[in-house]
Amino acid sequence: MPKIWEHGPFIFYCYVYDLLNEPAHVHVRAGGAEAKFWLQPVRIAWNRGHKRSAIARIERLIRDNQAFLLDRWREEQEKRQ
Repeated sequence: MPKIWEHGPFIFYCYVYDLLNEPAHVHVRAGGAEAKFWLQPVRIAWNRGHKRSAIARIERLIRDNQAFLLDRWREEQEKRQ
């Protein structure tokens, strides 16, 4: 599970097996909560345990750093091909 980025309490990562089978996305973990966000367009796929305020903050972070996260996701994808 490659870590793509860390910001405050949030760890952004991807699962290796997702890289070749799904569109660009990131998983975000903080504490015991986890969510999955699509990167193009930015939208939540699912949430397990994050409060609404955390989801709003994560979505803002993803929107503000979308190009960076897409680049990192693509780098990980290229490593696996």
